[in-house]
Amino acid sequence: MAYRVLGRAGPPQPRRARRLLFAFTLSISCTYLCYSLLCCCDDLGQSRLLGAPRCLRGPGAGGQKLLQESRPCDPSGPTPGEPGAPSAPAAGAPSPRLSGSNHSGSPKLGTKRLPQALIVGVKKGGTRAVLEFIRVHPDVRALGTEPHFFDRNYGRGLDWYRSLMPRTLESQITLEKTPSYFVTQEAPRRIFNMSRDTKLIVVVRNPVTRAISDYTQTLSKKPDIPTFEGLSFRNRTLGLVDVSWNAIRIGMYALHLESWLRYFPLAQIHFVSGERLITDPAGEMGRVQDFLGIKRLITDKHFYFNKTKGFPCLKKTESSLLPRCLGKSKGRTHVQIDPEVIDQLREFYRPYNIKFYETVGQDFSVASSCGPVFTHAVFSSLES
Repeated sequence: MAYRVLGRAGPPQPRRARRLLFAFTLSISCTYLCYSLLCCCDDLGQSRLLGAPRCLRGPGAGGQKLLQESRPCDPSGPTPGEPGAPSAPAAGAPSPRLSGSNHSGSPKLGTKRLPQALIVGVKKGGTRAVLEFIRVHPDVRALGTEPHFFDRNYGRGLDWYRSLMPRTLESQITLEKTPSYFVTQEAPRRIFNMSRDTKLIVVVRNPVTRAISDYTQTLSKKPDIPTFEGLSFRNRTLGLVDVSWNAIRIGMYALHLESWLRYFPLAQIHFVSGERLITDPAGEMGRVQDFLGIKRLITDKHFYFNKTKGFPCLKKTESSLLPRCLGKSKGRTHVQIDPEVIDQLREFYRPYNIKFYETVGQDFSVASSCGPVFTHAVFSSLES
């Protein structure tokens, strides 16, 4: 009898083994599922804490098909100051590192800062050329347009001004250019209030040539304006120059410089010769780089002389999308002016020039290796 009982108990053994195997497999599957859910929740929680978008993780071996049907997350987001942008961090909190892009479009970290350096003048002196040349340097990021913050848009506030700036790394300099600052009475004080350490760049040029270039540009937009001679003098017979005309007044450099020296020491202002910028662009830009405290990387190899336009242009490089030359608005042929008018204006500017040279400790009329810097000849130039 015992034999029969034992004989009947023998066959169920394979079923019990299968049940144990099934239970073990189910346990492993549940463990894996719980682990996956825990990891997913952890990633989701971190994404919410960091304010990051809810993105799927990189495709694994078993999830490629699902991820291929999913839309990738857009890494771009609203920048500070734009609609939908996050509020500014509390005082004392570290500034977030925002993604940006350089001229080639490749992403890099950075944040928007108020400019540490400004090209403040002068109009038609060569400021656009200096801006485009210095932008080649990897340690400089510059705003391409003129924001006119310190003369026209000051009421918008520094936060608005900062929002216009390109994103930069800690090691990079933020730069902007607005030539009208130099002749704006309030600009020195306003810039000083932003930062007393701001470095200032002024591009000067023969004031007579500058005035003619200014007039040539205006004439191209308003062909019905009076003649250059008519605008320059209140009484040409008596030699009375009309200093209320902006084209004449801008060239009185010594007068405008007095306003800047009330707030900034001369060591914080660098003067670029618009004429030498044509004859020796590498030399002038070398001094600009020294002034900004960055390595001299912009050299002769970056320039070639364009005979058609009459000024140097940047060479095209594989890593740069900058144009080879300045725009079509640069290099205009100046209108022909009566030589006697030019001589009268040269005499008018003479005392202002002498005072300007003495103040800055540099004589811009001294002949360079390529000829005289300030000449009364009328020619096409970088800011014509």
